[in-house]
Amino acid sequence: MSAPAHLDPRLLRAFVTVADELHFTRAAARLYVAQQALSRDVRRLERELGSELFVRTTRRVTLTADGERLLPYARAALQAQDDLLAAAGQARPLLVDLNSPGLRTPRRVLHRARELAPAHELMARYESGLTWAAGELLAGRLDASFGRFAGLAPALRSGLDQQPVRYEPMAVVLPEDHPLAPLPEVPLAALSGETVYAGAGNPRTPEWTDFARQLFHGRDIALAPPAPLAVGEEEFQRVMARTRHPILAVVDFPAMPATVLRPLVQPVPLSPVSLVWRKGLIHPALSALRRAAAVVGAEEGWLRMPEEGWIPASDSVVMASA
Repeated sequence: MSAPAHLDPRLLRAFVTVADELHFTRAAARLYVAQQALSRDVRRLERELGSELFVRTTRRVTLTADGERLLPYARAALQAQDDLLAAAGQARPLLVDLNSPGLRTPRRVLHRARELAPAHELMARYESGLTWAAGELLAGRLDASFGRFAGLAPALRSGLDQQPVRYEPMAVVLPEDHPLAPLPEVPLAALSGETVYAGAGNPRTPEWTDFARQLFHGRDIALAPPAPLAVGEEEFQRVMARTRHPILAVVDFPAMPATVLRPLVQPVPLSPVSLVWRKGLIHPALSALRRAAAVVGAEEGWLRMPEEGWIPASDSVVMASA
């Protein structure tokens, strides 16, 4: 086995993960990469070392003698790298934007990440919308956020990475005396002729307004005009109580006084939620946050598309990277 002058740590991590699992599909899932990409990395490492590390058959994967000899050294090298990154990350917490305090999806991912990485500090922030948070991510004032990645401007997306988390069913918030309030579910067609609030004019959430515009197109549902920017739950409730417009929301939207929350159906519009972070970010808690998103999503079936589910075509491309 000949040693090159430099080995990419990514290749060593691919090798160690496959050695742990002895299964390329499971190893790829652990690393959040496609199986083909993982296989390419292992082949590249074998070429660089000039030695075969695994015996692959249709039934099993086993380490060769060279693979057995390399494994403890690869583990030691990766542990040294992890220790270095952990030492650097101990200077500050991972700052995670949850959009607003009432949204359950980001909060559940953060709570699970804290369970998975109790030695690291993950601090919640509330920036209201992904467009606003994206600017903070790129400036280094936030580390991660959640929201509709496809709705960001290309200039913002180019500096960010994302991981699909959930197709979140959407709902409408209605005044409790609205004619549609008695319905257990509201068909989209029943909103024909209505004016629905979806954040128009809010500079923090244009990705949400764009989603609503595409959803309402051809259905005779109007976007409510911009309302005064309300900061905080109490102010938002006060402004919405005055306008009395139905509000486009998600099924986990927190309760508001004198309103009812009703799921939307026929079709079921889905809010595409991704975990988003700055490209190249190095922080020991980020991997725990990504793993938490994958674990909770798998437990809850968050990335299963309902039969009548609807999302814009641009979002389908983004979410297909799950």
